[in-house]
Amino acid sequence: MADLAKEKVSIIISKGSLEGVYPGLIMANGARAEGITVNLFFTFFGMDAIVKKTMEHIKVATVGNPGMHIPSIIGILPGMSGLATHMMKKQMEELDIPTIPEFVEMIHDTGAGLYACRASVDMFKLKKEDFCDQVQDIITVGQFYEMAQGGHIVFT
Repeated sequence: MADLAKEKVSIIISKGSLEGVYPGLIMANGARAEGITVNLFFTFFGMDAIVKKTMEHIKVATVGNPGMHIPSIIGILPGMSGLATHMMKKQMEELDIPTIPEFVEMIHDTGAGLYACRASVDMFKLKKEDFCDQVQDIITVGQFYEMAQGGHIVFT
């Protein structure tokens, strides 16, 4: 891999489900392990992964999720999301995959930058104190692009 390609990656996390949050966290962790500079930009429902009151309660999306391999009508049944979430979290625990709060802390501790999207923060009427301590700042899309310049942008 060329040196330029290994320098920087900026990852956008926009979905607030387990299968929407974990890919970005896993990619960020892997990039930091390779010595790549990482910035995580949380926007829209992806911010649930860094909001104190929601980060431990993220569930699997069972409706409209073709990866579930079940009809959406079954996915809407009461308790299906909770059951799917329980099963996935159990499997992840067996594989020693960190919880979202543990992953966020671990990635932050490796030197990655974690940022919330200003427009989404304003739209959802959030404040800096609503976020976990690992969030460095609330930034605009323009600031994100400045930060990402010269590297790769990955949208999960």
